[in-house]
Amino acid sequence: MISGYTSNGDHFNALAMFREMLAAGVTPNAFTLSSVIKACKGMEWHGGGEVLHAQAVKCGVERQEYVENSLLDMYAMCGLSMSDALAVFDGMTEKSVVSWTTMIAGYTHRGDGHTGIHLYQQMIQEGVELNQFTCSIVIRACASIKSRILGMQMHATTVKSGHDKILPVANSIGDMYSRCMSLSEAEQYFNEMPEKDLITWNVMIAGLEQASPEAALRLLIKMGSQDVNPNCFTYTSVVSACANLAALHCGQEVHGTIFRRGFFRNLQMANALIDMYAKCGSIADSQKVFNEMPQKDLISWTSLMNGYGLHGYGKEAVELFDQMIISGIEPDLVVFMSVVSACSHAGLVGEGLKYFNLMWTVYNVLPDKEVYGCVVDLLGRAGRLTEAYELIQRMPFKPDESIWGALLGACKMHKNVKLGKLAAEKILDLKPKGAKTYVILSDIHGFCKQWDEFAEMRRLMREMGNKKEAGRSWIQVRDEVCSFVVGDTINPHAASIYEALQVLSQHMNHSGLVSDFDALL
Repeated sequence: MISGYTSNGDHFNALAMFREMLAAGVTPNAFTLSSVIKACKGMEWHGGGEVLHAQAVKCGVERQEYVENSLLDMYAMCGLSMSDALAVFDGMTEKSVVSWTTMIAGYTHRGDGHTGIHLYQQMIQEGVELNQFTCSIVIRACASIKSRILGMQMHATTVKSGHDKILPVANSIGDMYSRCMSLSEAEQYFNEMPEKDLITWNVMIAGLEQASPEAALRLLIKMGSQDVNPNCFTYTSVVSACANLAALHCGQEVHGTIFRRGFFRNLQMANALIDMYAKCGSIADSQKVFNEMPQKDLISWTSLMNGYGLHGYGKEAVELFDQMIISGIEPDLVVFMSVVSACSHAGLVGEGLKYFNLMWTVYNVLPDKEVYGCVVDLLGRAGRLTEAYELIQRMPFKPDESIWGALLGACKMHKNVKLGKLAAEKILDLKPKGAKTYVILSDIHGFCKQWDEFAEMRRLMREMGNKKEAGRSWIQVRDEVCSFVVGDTINPHAASIYEALQVLSQHMNHSGLVSDFDALL
């Protein structure tokens, strides 16, 4: 009965029956304790698992394979660290493939794919034969550290062992290529798969949503043509693809489908919709989705806060932060970065600095480099360049390229050549061939009419082979997403496009909307 409850996910009744069993004076065996430990894992009850570990020792069955592997799994998934799981693992006289795989999964689940792969290598050296579950989790570890080389090696291992023909393993391989940004290999692998399930399609769409959102949308259409029904996970990825394209109409159509299918009640889905509408420029729709949510988590508040910041609504972001605190949700590092960033874009320097100070004085959240970069940007946008530079000097860690880049961008905005040169030198020390740095520094000289220095910067860029990266934009017209690249001559309609651009430029000139082109000469 206990095993049946655990297998069906009814962990509460499994534990209740175990208590009845003990009350009746029945001594549990290894199989019983293994099932109850699994129930504690299902409830994420680390304390209960520790009590059962003690019970296993008392009953003399703690060295039974079933019990040891259940304890490994429980500690790996529920413990604050892997130390308890490692203690059990090191004490095992015989380690089966299940034991090794459980440990690899535990480290990978906690984001330590490197240790997971190291354990796998140890396992192979000890002559333990891998199974399909080992293959899947090691491939996932390769994906987590974005190691395409190790992933390809593991792919070859699965082909050699024959495990690549098992669908869950095949899905892990496709996911690995997507996460490692090897999209051509991912698409080729997907197209060559003899069997696909819903997870296969979801993995591919999720992999494409950022790098190639248009392809993700095309895959959704293809999915429908092959009678595969999308689920909530599918639509969450598709909504994110619409957000990355800033394709509002497409996002609205997908939202309509989500509503008809009843997926709008899903928390992750609602969070994705808030983000999508904000990135598509419809902050009112983001607010509507947020206000209609029966439940909100930290991501919900952060997504709307990011949306406010994106559109310059700093005051609204600050008010939302205060509402979140009143609702009882504790802010984390990401939330603080969102509210400080929103203050930066809206020019609310005082408020931004207030929240920066609140981080560690009230909420004990230590700012990382990203937050420091955000505050440098906050001060820089407001023209307080000296304060921004002093903050960089006081930072508890070495500033990286992004932090100096924030200062350099502010120097460009406020035409501060001296500090701009210093920031540029710091960036070039870290990244000697950074084209963007030379471009910004040359632009600063151009804005200040320092043409000799401007020419020198451009000469250095030419000698190094650096070019300004071409700008790219997307626009949705009549349900079709069109992409444009600066200076494009390949487009078959290029002549008509440039002719229309010339007409618009003339209208701007006649209206007095003339840009300062001096710096672009």
